[in-house]
Amino acid sequence: MKLDRIRNFSIIAHIDHGKSTLADRLLEVCGITTAQNARAQILDNMELERERGITIKSQTVRLPYTAGNTNKYILNLIDTPGHIDFNYEVSRSLSACEGVLLLIDASQGIEAQTIANYQLAESAQLTVIPVLNKIDLPNIDIPAIEDQIENILAIPREQVIPVSAKTGENCDLILEAIVQEIPPPHGDPNAPLQALIIDSSYNSYRGAIIKARIFNGTIKTNDAITLMATHKKFEVSEVGVYDLDLIPTQSLAAGEVGYIIAGIKNVSDTKIGDTITHTRQACEQPLPGFKDIKPMVWAGVYPVDGNDYQALADALEKLKLNDSSLQSQGDTSNALGFGFRCGFLGLLHMEIIQERLEREFNLELITTAPNVTYRIYTEQHKVLEIHTPTDWPTETKILKTEEPYIKGIIISPVEFIGNIMKLCQENRGEHQRTEYLSPTRVELEYILPFAEIFYDFNDKLKSGSRGYASFDYEFIGMRESKLSRLDILINGKSVDALSVICHHDSAYHRGRQIVHKLRKLIPRQLYEVPLQAAIGAKIIARETIKALRKNVTAKCYGGDITRKRKLLEKQKEGKRRMKKVGNIDIPQTAFMAILSTKDGSDE
Repeated sequence: MKLDRIRNFSIIAHIDHGKSTLADRLLEVCGITTAQNARAQILDNMELERERGITIKSQTVRLPYTAGNTNKYILNLIDTPGHIDFNYEVSRSLSACEGVLLLIDASQGIEAQTIANYQLAESAQLTVIPVLNKIDLPNIDIPAIEDQIENILAIPREQVIPVSAKTGENCDLILEAIVQEIPPPHGDPNAPLQALIIDSSYNSYRGAIIKARIFNGTIKTNDAITLMATHKKFEVSEVGVYDLDLIPTQSLAAGEVGYIIAGIKNVSDTKIGDTITHTRQACEQPLPGFKDIKPMVWAGVYPVDGNDYQALADALEKLKLNDSSLQSQGDTSNALGFGFRCGFLGLLHMEIIQERLEREFNLELITTAPNVTYRIYTEQHKVLEIHTPTDWPTETKILKTEEPYIKGIIISPVEFIGNIMKLCQENRGEHQRTEYLSPTRVELEYILPFAEIFYDFNDKLKSGSRGYASFDYEFIGMRESKLSRLDILINGKSVDALSVICHHDSAYHRGRQIVHKLRKLIPRQLYEVPLQAAIGAKIIARETIKALRKNVTAKCYGGDITRKRKLLEKQKEGKRRMKKVGNIDIPQTAFMAILSTKDGSDE
């Protein structure tokens, strides 16, 4: 196929604006599927994706399209994940395109992630085609949304294509706009090979299947290739294109998007954003933008039954075959036994991995409270990366501590600005700017510690704005903070799985909250159980779980009081012995309770 007949594009949108539904309609218009045999979210292969209505793993499909009944084109739709956790994958998918469809929900208007995605496309110098979706809904104000697009994004309303992805109305206009407005790819088929790895998946029989965009050169079967980031060398066994399935071809040339199979056994070798080149005639420089994906959230994952440890180890290895961003290492907890310390891109990524482990591998798991990555500078001039509170050194050895910070953008109706500012201040936010996008909508920018926002910040934001506010963020690096490790002691013993790292100024309040919540969640025992929060050797908060009391004097009817006292003393001594050797079962809800910053007294 000639370069001028190829178009590479992607669809970007805020969550729930209809991206997967629009992809389904484009497949129907191009004849890849029909209304009779298509299922919803056809590009979302995982059951979890269809259940939650989100895209987790990006997909690619080749759409044949005939413009004006004469000119035949190949449109490569490079789908993107929709959540901020997978932002790097989105940027790599966009770098493989020349244009994007910016999808906007007609009932919601422009939201925070809409602006973030638009800026990402603009910085990559892509052609942006604005698409207004869900025009079939009743009581929508299309002119008002078009005003937002003009005022906020500076896109003339004449360029906006109103469509209904649900009914298919005007979807053919999108395909015509792709052909007319998005430029064809550039590249020299005879130059040294430069291919961008967009994504990869694992097949039990064929190894890693690389999804790639060819920028220069041509790749074909039996070529010797080198992955430039890892310097690994392989021989190509098959190349082809995506048509909902793998379609082998003789070669892939500059401008095309397809797959490469080269007997690669580990998906971790095929890093997203890496450049593939020929081993003998290598290109001089790799394609720009590559970086190693680093986990932002760490949590302990332990089997409820210790005998399932090996099954959990095998399950994590299998998941890593299809998800190179998942990291795990063996870990031991005094309270929970043997398990793994796992690194995730974000909290959604963690939820998905945990759910897949439980569903696909039939495991019962306990997951500890997640932590971000902290950096510690010690008196010995060492720099430590801390992923878990148990690795936290003693306070006397610490010179300074750093934690990751983000720049957050919040878009909300004007009437909720007070609630949002209060929420950000409670989470150690630093106000940067306030910009009124229209008389009714405002954009707020805050610098926030990632540890304060990654669990329930978004839920509180939605509650404080009745669901109308939207939030998007980007990492801006590490900053110095005064941090401490808060230990939780149950019955005088420190439970390492309940330890948390928090800001020193909020440690007392946080300790009070945690022990208050644990008092309600941990079942009562036959003896009194003290719950304590401590920083180092200093106890800063305490609660007590009252003992279950058996009335041992019930059988005494009258008689001398000394008999009752003797029975009570005997019971007291038994409880004392039981307290020394007793084990307390801690439910999973207790581990997650320490994440909640809601004051226990409010419950």
